[in-house]
Amino acid sequence: MSREPGPTIVAMLEGGPLAGRRIDVEVVEGRPPKTIDVDGDDGSMCRYGLSEWMQAGPTAAYTFLDRV
Repeated sequence: MSREPGPTIVAMLEGGPLAGRRIDVEVVEGRPPKTIDVDGDDGSMCRYGLSEWMQAGPTAAYTFLDRV
């Protein structure tokens, strides 16, 4: 059973191996998620965290945290 995708925002990735990329992520309870895990080009997973708690509009900035 597939579920319908919910509303999304554009996550702007800052720092780390995916710096400068923009990806769509689903919002959680009407807000950008605190952290997101993104597939790296080399098959690894990169974790990014919300840069600031207060974000407005259709985009949110995320800072590189670590490879997971």
